[in-house]
Amino acid sequence: MALEDPLALLADHAILEKKAAYSAMEMLTRWPGEWVPGWVETMTTVARDEASHLLQVTRILHRRGGRLTRSHSNPYAKALRELVRRGTVSEVIDRLFVSALIECRSCERFSILAEAALNDSELTNFYRALFTSELGHYRVFLNLARKIGEDDPAAVESRWQEMLAGEAEIMRAQPPGPRIHSWIV
Repeated sequence: MALEDPLALLADHAILEKKAAYSAMEMLTRWPGEWVPGWVETMTTVARDEASHLLQVTRILHRRGGRLTRSHSNPYAKALRELVRRGTVSEVIDRLFVSALIECRSCERFSILAEAALNDSELTNFYRALFTSELGHYRVFLNLARKIGEDDPAAVESRWQEMLAGEAEIMRAQPPGPRIHSWIV
């Protein structure tokens, strides 16, 4: 269904890549210290990857006659952010979990889109390539959260399960449409 309107899908995707790059940079701005060895390098690398994805998707969008649209509200990500606890360490862990969930769902959707777009080799190849990158980002965020909370791994794993359950409720409330995981307004 999402591939029935590829320009809307690509425009939504571009906005999400922009937000993903911004999110990584925002975590560096908000928490510039070394939470774990390699924190700054890792977050900078994720931001660079997401900016590269933004460039790739906007090139495809423009070649097909579309254009980058204004950012829009993303109820999925907003609802995930509402699950974030406040407080230095717990907030960082929860923000990393939110990022991991978003990357995991992007990875899942890119896999589905790559298979569904078999009549469109450009999109098939694009989404297959992004699958690997998003899977890597998912693992990076999850591992960072676990490293930051290594003093109490049981609490971190319990919180991850809570976040998964909260995300499942959010996902059930999402209507279908031509998007990666946000709502087009």
